[in-house]
Amino acid sequence: MALSSADTDLESLPRLPEPPVADLSFLDKVVAATPGVPRLEMCIQCGTCGGSCPSAADMEHTPRQIFAMIRAGMSDEVLRSNTPWFCVACYYCMVRCPQEVHIPDVMYTLKSLAIRAGLYENAAGPHLSQTFSGYVEKYGRSFEFGLATRHYLRHHPISMRGMAPLGLGMLTKDRLTFTPVRIKGLKGLKAILARARELEEAAR
Repeated sequence: MALSSADTDLESLPRLPEPPVADLSFLDKVVAATPGVPRLEMCIQCGTCGGSCPSAADMEHTPRQIFAMIRAGMSDEVLRSNTPWFCVACYYCMVRCPQEVHIPDVMYTLKSLAIRAGLYENAAGPHLSQTFSGYVEKYGRSFEFGLATRHYLRHHPISMRGMAPLGLGMLTKDRLTFTPVRIKGLKGLKAILARARELEEAAR
């Protein structure tokens, strides 16, 4: 059968790109991986979180946008976003949220998922998070001098000289030490962390 001119014109048009495949189970995955009851599904997209966030100006997406993207199943876009890494966990957003969504807890979950999936554009945030966690697991608390030194040597070596006056000031005021200090009851903390890892593995 001969094709009409309309059919021929349609075939000559360039093909549209395939739409991204949405992971509609992503919301359930994020909720399940967040401790407690994050109330993420209760978000009404009011934008109070973004308006309250001191780091919002540096975020690629506001928390409100991230939550909408989670609902839409845009898992790759969410986990590649810098938004969770700029969350300073001040909890101001959660205090002001009319739906009491546990926003900082969700951000912690997204960082963990991004590291696990290897879906992050800038490694500075994940490396800082992993170094911090390593010190807590080894000594029971953070070691600021070691944390800052590793971070700047690995990601901002040229800027390290400019941080010397701040470091010197902290040293003179006993706010910084050259050696880490172990907490009392470290054995108990390690047992708690080991149990937490077991629960996390069981929840996957």
